[in-house]
Amino acid sequence: MKRLFISDLHLQAERPDITRALRYFLSHIAPSSDELYLLGDIFEAWIGDDFADPVLKEIQPYFEALNRSGTSIYLMHGNRDFLLGKKSARKLSAELLPEQIKIELPKRGSALLMHGDELCIDDADYQAFRDQVRDPTWQQSFLEKSIEERLAIARKIRDESQQQNSNKEDYIMDVNIRFCEEILLKEECQILIHGHTHRPSIHTNINGNESLTRVVLGDWSSSGYYLLSNKKEFTLSKFEPPEDYT
Repeated sequence: MKRLFISDLHLQAERPDITRALRYFLSHIAPSSDELYLLGDIFEAWIGDDFADPVLKEIQPYFEALNRSGTSIYLMHGNRDFLLGKKSARKLSAELLPEQIKIELPKRGSALLMHGDELCIDDADYQAFRDQVRDPTWQQSFLEKSIEERLAIARKIRDESQQQNSNKEDYIMDVNIRFCEEILLKEECQILIHGHTHRPSIHTNINGNESLTRVVLGDWSSSGYYLLSNKKEFTLSKFEPPEDYT
């Protein structure tokens, strides 16, 4: 069983270099895998399935081809694309996952998958905002607005978030390591795989517990990161499409 994990692509029409990297990944790296997990923030913003996102239209054939080749695709919400529904997931040939899910990795034990923003518990302001936008009443009210209104709100939220984050200490926006350990012990998992923080690395020690491993997936630009897990390998790699790839 060969599994690949990616997150934090932040796809957007203004960044064709990211879409190019994804197209290369889906057509040259992912086809040999049995499963592909997308752990959130695949899109920079998602304002509802009724919006005709041009990037989704461009990448849809690549996901369909990957799925036809035999790769099962799984999609998890992030803090940017939590409104992505089953309709759009189907266009990516993907099955929507809950916010946390436990899977078994052969010869490595149980792994807990999540986007990772819920691990940043020291950022009280963000956690309050997260609770607000994940509330079904808030989401219904937002989706009832026009597309133009939703786009404007999304831009405002993003701008305010960037401004607020510029004034925060780095540790506040990172995960709480002790909380990571508590979750793994509670769920009886040996490995935590997440994104969100844009700090790619494999940590073989969590809060002094050497039996636990934390994998942080990287964010994408013209290049991308992916975690490969099979019986022989457990590696976090960075790739970049060749210059002549179009």
